[in-house]
Amino acid sequence: MKVVVIGCTHAGTAAIKNLRALNPDAEVTVFERNDNISFLSCGIALYVGGVVSDPKGLFYSSPEELKSLGVNTKMKHDVKNVDIKGKKLTVENLETGEVFDETFDKLIITSGSWPIIPRNIEGIDLENVLLCKNYNHANEIIERSKSVKRVVVVGAGYIGVELVEAFRDNGKEVILVDAEDRILSKYFDKEFTDVAEESFREKGIVLATGEKVVKIEGTNGKVSKIITDKNEYETDMVIMCIGFVPNTALFKDQLEMLPNGAIKVDEYMRTSDKDVMAAGDCCSVFYNPLNMERYIPLATNAVRMGTLAGLNLVENKAKSLGTQGTSGIKIYENNMAATGITEALARSLDLEIETVIVTDNYRPEFMPTYEKVTLKVVFDKYTRIVLGAQLNSKVDLTQSINTLSVCIQNHMTIDDLAFVDFFFQPHYNKPWNFINLAGLAALK
Repeated sequence: MKVVVIGCTHAGTAAIKNLRALNPDAEVTVFERNDNISFLSCGIALYVGGVVSDPKGLFYSSPEELKSLGVNTKMKHDVKNVDIKGKKLTVENLETGEVFDETFDKLIITSGSWPIIPRNIEGIDLENVLLCKNYNHANEIIERSKSVKRVVVVGAGYIGVELVEAFRDNGKEVILVDAEDRILSKYFDKEFTDVAEESFREKGIVLATGEKVVKIEGTNGKVSKIITDKNEYETDMVIMCIGFVPNTALFKDQLEMLPNGAIKVDEYMRTSDKDVMAAGDCCSVFYNPLNMERYIPLATNAVRMGTLAGLNLVENKAKSLGTQGTSGIKIYENNMAATGITEALARSLDLEIETVIVTDNYRPEFMPTYEKVTLKVVFDKYTRIVLGAQLNSKVDLTQSINTLSVCIQNHMTIDDLAFVDFFFQPHYNKPWNFINLAGLAALK
């Protein structure tokens, strides 16, 4: 059996390791256009901010490891064309320029995603207008930021928000621009984003929310100003972080896709072609809270999907449990996490939901120290099934959102939360855990 893998970051690495373990006699070849694999892009802001001094720790595998597993590892090789029915692809060696064909019996697509580049914005190609996705981007940002004073970050999702904090901690003047009226609006409701925004303002970060970039101006070919539909900002560097699109143009009209180009996969990671698997940021995922396929590019999803693609390559062995899109972030003193849908998303979809918010000290007041925790739970008005949750505290209680992710996955109700069994120990919590309190509040 001849297996070809296209792309090798999170999903690709996981797929290769698992398929190799189950199929030791298979001939496995991977094509990766970069010179590295398995880079944790969630660590870019930590690397840029100097929290991580040695970037080697941001890789959990290497081409050498894959080669040791007997994998034909082709770095700096770019796949130019794929004929799925003919089971053939055309590849270019980026170092030598050689172009050649490769055949396969089974194909695993883990081609990932790429940052959205708004080509309609004049000046988008000026020097010091940068993207933020991979290891090479991170190194370029670090090198160029050494000589700049003012930075504009466009896009207030997780990557943009984390970069803003890193740049500010390094003494830069920072402006965060986003067309939405709140930062992190896809992940948190206003009660939580207000707290995070206040922390940014206290640190001197300018928040230009509700503003859309219309033009970027430069001097001598280098960016000098960014213009929105409401303001103008002088800057020495711009980082574009407005989102990602699936990197799937090679497979258009050959595989079933979502409207945005994400490849549709079943619960075993099989595409519309029985001999083609796909996983990671190039794919749709089954989103449990809404019981539908969505595009949610997260490293956690990619690793799980890649593992399943490797396990199920020859026969169906393990099913995907779907995802809640669970995530977390630290913004200065705020430890924030979320799972499932927000109230804002539910309202925009005209879902009939209710919410409950509780704020309490996370452990007894007789303890030497204690901090408040705020938890919000979104649930169906009629079935009372939990659909989403958000949390913030100055103490790291974010693992509680993992608990609530499991609750959503297993269709538990808000009433179940009231009496579900949690331990009590004064070092850690109260007799009524704050998750219990949310359920009790909903019962009342």
